[in-house]
This record gives sequence, structure tokens and C-alpha cells, in this order.
Amino acid sequence: AAFISIQAFPALLDLPQDLEVSAVSCGSRHTAVVTRGGELYTWGWGKYGQLGHENNISSDQARRVEHLVAKGLWAEEVVCGPWTTYVRVLE
Repeated sequence: AAFISIQAFPALLDLPQDLEVSAVSCGSRHTAVVTRGGELYTWGWGKYGQLGHENNISSDQARRVEHLVAKGLWAEEVVCGPWTTYVRVLE
């Protein structure tokens, strides 16, 4: 099982340097960001599929949600709940 760091205090986002974040939201055990380029990155606890990577794998590393890219969708806004992630997209 993967170890996932849960922090109760602010932490720097570890994203590729060329990305500019336009929105961020935190669930109880996961985080999601939308970039100015319309991409969605998620990380944290993924037991219920809330990371959007079409699996239940948890990760401490931010990963781009490839499903949105494959469908040609542009992420505009993200809101995380305790075990969910909601994304507003443009086609």
C-alpha cells in the first residue's frame, strides 16, 4: 500500500515549474488544481476514484487527469468534497 502524507498545515504545491495555477481545492484527503491552460492535476487519497485517474490508486505526486485531455475538455473550476471532486469543463 502506498504511503500518503496527510498534513494539517499549509504546504507548497509540488507542480512542474511551467504550470500556472488558476484554482485549487482540497478535500479531506486529496487536492486538485486547475491550471491556466485548462488542465486538472490531482493527488492524495484515491480510494473512491476522486482523483479522476480511472482507478483507486493514491498518490503523493500531482498527476494530470488524462481523461479530460483525451476528451478535449478544458477544466475551468474544481471543487473537492470529502471523497469527491467536481470539475466544471468546457468542450
